[in-house]
Amino acid sequence: MLSLLELDNYIGQLLETVRFRDYCPNGLQVEGCARVARVVTGVTASMDLLRCAIDAGADAVLVHHGYFWKGEAPQVTGIKRKRLGLLLERDVSLLAYHLPLDAHRELGNNARLAARLGFAVEGWFGDQEIAAHGHLAEPLPLATLSGRVASVLDREPLVVGDPAKEVRRIAWCSGAAQDFFGDAIALGADAFVTGEVSERTIHLARESGVAFIGAGHHATERYGIQALGEHLAARFGLEHRFIDIPNPV
Repeated sequence: MLSLLELDNYIGQLLETVRFRDYCPNGLQVEGCARVARVVTGVTASMDLLRCAIDAGADAVLVHHGYFWKGEAPQVTGIKRKRLGLLLERDVSLLAYHLPLDAHRELGNNARLAARLGFAVEGWFGDQEIAAHGHLAEPLPLATLSGRVASVLDREPLVVGDPAKEVRRIAWCSGAAQDFFGDAIALGADAFVTGEVSERTIHLARESGVAFIGAGHHATERYGIQALGEHLAARFGLEHRFIDIPNPV
């Protein structure tokens, strides 16, 4: 069993949360019981995840997408009140790690995505060096690469590009990172993999000749939080369970 303060401090140091400019507070967001023996991890702190975590006996819930985002209404009403009320009533803590979890070189979303998809990391780019670039172990046609993405992530991606195009150089960033596409093009990537896509991005892919794979925001961000939970379980002897709440986006 670990104190909540020790857990929060350890993860903060591990992920170097203080060095990131972010859109939400990283670390402890809702304080529950003082001691932690069982943690549940998930992508987003939705009501469905909270209920499943409580049913699983969690002392703390760790997520990638937590609460208190910049620009959101500060009032604790409606859905926000229900979520916070449930956590406080059950004395369950919520800890959230956004950009620090994307960027971590071993446990982060982009590092774990690379390991699953067979991407060799050569470097990092973009604002705060969250996105990664590298190469495939062997060149693949875009159709084969997109098939691998679909199989690994269990989701059919949106693909823009010639299916026969050979992909050697690859760049990627989980989640809503399509704004890094221009940087990926400048790096000489043959293809860029991320989560979401907008109308304007389709034209950029067509006109640049660089393939774009939109693999799903949720789908690309399931692996960092799992890796963090597994790390904590191994280091501190905590019970850990990852709960996936499906999301089509």
